[in-house]
Amino acid sequence: MKHIMLTSSVMRSAGYSTADWTLEVKFSSNELYRYLRVPCLVFVELINAESAGDYFNEHIKGRYESHRVNQEAQA
Repeated sequence: MKHIMLTSSVMRSAGYSTADWTLEVKFSSNELYRYLRVPCLVFVELINAESAGDYFNEHIKGRYESHRVNQEAQA
């Protein structure tokens, strides 16, 4: 999944799959999380938000099923 770099102290990048409505967020801690059944508009608003961290906390965190991705398994 292609990621877009974010200007944020909390997140490094975000990517989105239109095929299955999956949002990926890579945090500054290098942890990668996948959020399921996220509308595309939420991704667009996240990458265009004045504060990606504030947008994430208000509109994504705790609202969508999520899990941490084991990045070594993806390599």
